[in-house]
Amino acid sequence: AKVFGRTPMGIMGQPADIGEAAWFLASDSSSFVTGIVLPVDGGNSIGF
Repeated sequence: AKVFGRTPMGIMGQPADIGEAAWFLASDSSSFVTGIVLPVDGGNSIGF
C-alpha cells in the first residue's frame, strides 16, 4: 500500500502495460514515431 501512495497514478503497473506499449511500437500505428524513449512507469519519471 505504501508503494501505491508514492506513484503519481496511485496504482501498480501490470506486465500487460509494458506489453501494450511494445505492441504499439511494433505496430503500424507507430509508423511516424522515431527515436523516442517511451517510459512505461506510471508517471514516476515526471519531473526528470
